[in-house]
Amino acid sequence: MARYFDVHPANPQKRSIGQVIDILREDGLIAYPTDSCFALGCQLGNREGLDRIRSIRHLDDRHHFTLVCRDFAQLGQLVIVDNAVFRAIKASTPGSYTFILPATKEVPRRLMHPKKKTVGVRIPEHVVTQTLLAELGEPLVSSTLLLPDQEEPLTQGWEIKELLDHTVDAVIDSGDCGTEPTTVIDFSDGTPEIVRYGAGDPTRFE
Repeated sequence: MARYFDVHPANPQKRSIGQVIDILREDGLIAYPTDSCFALGCQLGNREGLDRIRSIRHLDDRHHFTLVCRDFAQLGQLVIVDNAVFRAIKASTPGSYTFILPATKEVPRRLMHPKKKTVGVRIPEHVVTQTLLAELGEPLVSSTLLLPDQEEPLTQGWEIKELLDHTVDAVIDSGDCGTEPTTVIDFSDGTPEIVRYGAGDPTRFE
């Protein structure tokens, strides 16, 4: 059964966050809130966690996982960013954007797109997510919590707990975080291509 954590949205309880970190470090899979939808998340080295995300969402090996980062220092270790792209991303973060970029050697191959060797990265603007990332000290491998038989992502923590009780290890609930996923921008060729329109304002990339 998944553990359920009711966390304050503006001042997350340290004890609850610490318990979630312990679960992640023991190769657990969590459902957690972001600035655009709930997400599924696990540690970088958690192979089983990746398989569980793929199983829950019915994903194939072409799916871009997202590395959710605390800041640019983390992001810069994971993807190759030239000066022009850096300025564009810097102006849009933190926020509801996912950027697809060439991965560095720090990223496990199983997280990359098999042909393009790219990966998704983002820096969220959400207190609970940022607290989690700060405590963990590394990015979270994530995917939007959109179930294959549903048109919109789940928004209620209790509902996620009910539906995924035996497939995730913890659910963090800090209130409704919306149903609109991130805007996805593919910068893998150096110029922006909008792959998905979502919560982040796309006009600066059009």
